[in-house]
Amino acid sequence: MHSVYRSVLNRDVKFAEPGEFAPVSIGGLSVWPPVVLAPMAGVTNYPFRFICKEFGAGLFVSEMINARPLVEGSDKTIRLADFGPGELPRSLQLYGTDPYYVAEAVKRLVNEGRVDHLDMNFGCPVPKVTRRGGGAAIPLKPSLLRNIVRAAVQNAQAVPVTIKFRMGINLEYLTFLTAGRVAEDEGCAAVGLHARTAAQLYHGHASWDAIAELKQAVKIPVLGNGDIWEAEDALRMMRQTRCDGVIVGRGCLGRPWLFRDLADVFNGREPLDPPKFEVVLEIMFRHARILADWFGERLAMHSFRRHASWYTKGFRVSSNIRAALMRVERVCQLEQLFSDVDRSQPFPPSAMRVVRGKATGTQKVSLPAGYLDNIEDDAPLAGSDEDAGDGG
Repeated sequence: MHSVYRSVLNRDVKFAEPGEFAPVSIGGLSVWPPVVLAPMAGVTNYPFRFICKEFGAGLFVSEMINARPLVEGSDKTIRLADFGPGELPRSLQLYGTDPYYVAEAVKRLVNEGRVDHLDMNFGCPVPKVTRRGGGAAIPLKPSLLRNIVRAAVQNAQAVPVTIKFRMGINLEYLTFLTAGRVAEDEGCAAVGLHARTAAQLYHGHASWDAIAELKQAVKIPVLGNGDIWEAEDALRMMRQTRCDGVIVGRGCLGRPWLFRDLADVFNGREPLDPPKFEVVLEIMFRHARILADWFGERLAMHSFRRHASWYTKGFRVSSNIRAALMRVERVCQLEQLFSDVDRSQPFPPSAMRVVRGKATGTQKVSLPAGYLDNIEDDAPLAGSDEDAGDGG
């Protein structure tokens, strides 16, 4: 009998057979199950990584850190680049548009013993990033991409470097195969492909066929990203594309137990049903408390408001409570809001695949004036990394 929590897409998915999948090797790291938490701006800080890791193993990557302010000694950036006590492996995503700053940032991180894995961001579609020639715009210029990747790899010593990118800026300018080959040529340990274009943002369905095409084109491990809402989606992606592992983003927002489910299906077990509202609230409150301890209560609770909306998605909660969530300033206020709700509610099956996080919709990608006139140009644009921010 099919579980009510298995969507039509996954009704006939068989859990992993013994030996069907292997740990994904990223340099000296062996990742099992072959699951990576996607770097997400303002989300994948230490408290969220800690909560997710409690539910299952894998690789848990920090939010994006900008190379230039790290080199220049920005206190905020150094704080964002911190890991929690005992957190291993320490996986950090680095953003940079200038090989000099990337090289210096990697030297600092590696020489100070701060990281065990570095991921490079070449997929950010945010207009404030691409209009300055950063993020998803960089693979349009393969020589510049190569110089940045080389700067990272050559200064990383024994720390493995991976890069993450999209299919391209739009369907007219697809760059994912070039990016994958550059990564392989320059000694990257693996690549991650979000199988959408920058113009798609998070809209529609990810093109898993592109992941399969990339897997055929390179010999290093390929991690697939896009539309992992249920644990069984990961099995379908890996069987369909032959990729080596999956990257999980929006599917775990407000549902960190997805990593428990992923561990189960990769080990041949049927996942448990999602927790009832009482347990969800316990997880949510604990997440809020850890975040408050890490960042300070006021800053943490402003950041946590969207997490609260993700945790409570689909449950019967009054409009007054939902409105009040957007004004919460303290953890005790958050807890008080739910003092009279029905905590016995089962997890709503309709919320299993509901979109969380980034809004849907498409965009025309913003690029610097004349950016496509000379794609062989390898010079970073002046000021291209100044407005990217951290976690942007």
